[in-house]
Amino acid sequence: MTKKELLDRCARSGEERILLARVLDKLERTQGRDIPAHTGFLSPGEQASVTDLLNVWGRPRHLFWGGYPGSERNICVFLAGWQEEEDVCTDPEGPLSAIQAAYPPEAKLTHRDILGSLMGLGLNREILGDILFPQPGLCQTAVLRSGLPILLSQWEGAGRWKLSLEEIPLTRLIPAPAQVRTIRDTVATPRLDAVTAAGFSMSRGKAAALIASGKVALNHRECLKGDRQVAPGDVITCRGLGKCVVKETPGQSKKGRTMLVLERYL
Repeated sequence: MTKKELLDRCARSGEERILLARVLDKLERTQGRDIPAHTGFLSPGEQASVTDLLNVWGRPRHLFWGGYPGSERNICVFLAGWQEEEDVCTDPEGPLSAIQAAYPPEAKLTHRDILGSLMGLGLNREILGDILFPQPGLCQTAVLRSGLPILLSQWEGAGRWKLSLEEIPLTRLIPAPAQVRTIRDTVATPRLDAVTAAGFSMSRGKAAALIASGKVALNHRECLKGDRQVAPGDVITCRGLGKCVVKETPGQSKKGRTMLVLERYL
């Protein structure tokens, strides 16, 4: 299959085609020269697109890595023949670094404040990984090593608050524990519209309308079919409402309905 044929098959939009073409360029560099190559940071949806592409390609050796286990935004690293995954994660001179910003705790800066100040530097979002708040007055973010000098020299403040910056090893990144609420419910059948309604506490009709309007994603891919079956491990995201994960479908109730155990992220 040629590169064009592969992109024709996997890309669903012009923007996605550009992303996947760049990924293929990195992959071809690794396979042609046996040297590691990596993308910029990818959103969960972009990672899903890249995964689909690599599955069609033949599942080349690669790793999604964002600086710490369980990261949401990740780069895709294509491994050279001599390289193992732990080499990427433990290399102090690897493709990722991290920066920590200190500010007065009373500032109560938010994710939006920090991201806005970083975008104000003219940075591309693909340079930046997750933004973490390990404690009041501290913010951390993973960053492409190539972008670190820009942050250290130009990132001076967020809002009206001055920042004190230092480069830190990836091992010092401290993600906050996820806040989730467990939801137990039953549905007639584990369709996407029914499970979305249960996970986000709404009527099935409203859930169906949100799905039809393209505001709901299943496993980070837009899904317009309310009758799509969901299974344990599936992730449902709804624009403006957040994310929920199907943890279990323990069985049938006495009335023959499917039991659900969901976790909604707060």
